[in-house]
Amino acid sequence: MTASRKLNIFDFTMIVVSLVIGMGIFRTPVNVAQAVGSQFVFFSAWIAGGLIALCGALTYAEIGSRLPVTGGYYKVFSYAYHPSIAFGVNCLILVSNAASLAGVALVGGEYITGILMPESKTPGWYNIEANAHHIQVIQIIIAISAIILFYGVNLLGLKMSARAQNILTVIKITMILLLITPLFFATGGEHLATTAPVGGTLFTEYLKAFGIGLVAVSFTYGGYQQTINFGAEVNEPKKNIPRGIFFGIFIIILLYLVINYAYIRVIGFEELKTSKNIAAIMASKIFGERAEQVLSVLLFFSVLAYVNVLLMSNPRVMAAMSEDKILPTSFRKRNSKTDALNTSLTVFAALCVLIVFWAKEFDTILKFTIFLDCFGMILSAGSIFIIRKKTAALNYSGIYIMKLYPLLPLIFIAAYTFVAISLLVTETKLSLIGLGVLAGFIGLYFGVEAVRKNKEAVKS
Repeated sequence: MTASRKLNIFDFTMIVVSLVIGMGIFRTPVNVAQAVGSQFVFFSAWIAGGLIALCGALTYAEIGSRLPVTGGYYKVFSYAYHPSIAFGVNCLILVSNAASLAGVALVGGEYITGILMPESKTPGWYNIEANAHHIQVIQIIIAISAIILFYGVNLLGLKMSARAQNILTVIKITMILLLITPLFFATGGEHLATTAPVGGTLFTEYLKAFGIGLVAVSFTYGGYQQTINFGAEVNEPKKNIPRGIFFGIFIIILLYLVINYAYIRVIGFEELKTSKNIAAIMASKIFGERAEQVLSVLLFFSVLAYVNVLLMSNPRVMAAMSEDKILPTSFRKRNSKTDALNTSLTVFAALCVLIVFWAKEFDTILKFTIFLDCFGMILSAGSIFIIRKKTAALNYSGIYIMKLYPLLPLIFIAAYTFVAISLLVTETKLSLIGLGVLAGFIGLYFGVEAVRKNKEAVKS
């Protein structure tokens, strides 16, 4: 790629922003508020999450600059670790992505059911078990319908799914802007605490709350790791990569803080803890019930954008694994008419549907997917120590090399280790399921390898 065709600093900054800002900000502030209890810790978690994302993005950018990859992390893992780890963790990431898609689809279901069943917004309505079960079933049906709809769109080929994505992304950007506008109309509102509350709360309790808050924050800041795919595509990488990442993460932190400030000012911190459709609630308080309905519909379309983009990207990761003979050849076969990866797309969509049935609610999926992500984040960021040694000859070739090495990757790894331990302590059952999934994939690798070697031995 020539310099004129490479990404400039503005291009790369916008890529970083678009990779990170997704659907989490429309739901996860509720989980953070529930976990941390105080506004001081609430905002501290969002700032800390942004700084962790900055450390991670810079680490991934150098990895991508040293080892240009396509098809996800598999090449990085296989270059730095044993093939069994590469297979196991990459499969784990695919499951995590499927869980993330399922969770966001359920968030869309939460917003739409608020329109379909306005009585569900009545105080105490959810406390009746039959009502809660009924609305959960409706949300599951909506989530699965969204997955099936865009499974069909992606079966029609990349052009159709790309057109759908362009339209839905514009809607998502509109949603972000609409979330901020209530600040200009709200009057009064809840006073924001600027210091941590005093009292008998122990430091360990603060630390525990902060760790649980970081789980939801990590989900909302996710996406920056995809900078790994652009390390060789940026013009003047030594200068533009760190600047683009810094500017991009700064914009994201600022937007998230402003949006969360708007939530608390309009809804109130205590009400935020017990709300779900927070964007719609905020619109209703400022502009009335009609605005709440319009915003709920727009947000559901934003959900569809996320569903569509994951159904576009993840089957291509599976195809890349198939090309390396890690998955069967059927995973890389394309439809002769539409060029769609039918098998990979079908398997990934089916996995998303199964996770919706298994988890049933967003909160469960949030904790499960972040625990799985911790392994991918820790191991992929840790690969920089191995890759730096193996690619030392590139140090003077003009590639991007991060400053403050090894501090930045160590901070990032420590942060995700802290999140994983927090989940292991508080959500032991879900965490053990995640560990079982990883162990199962690694065992599958050795089982397939054993079968392959036996076949080769018989042939010889």
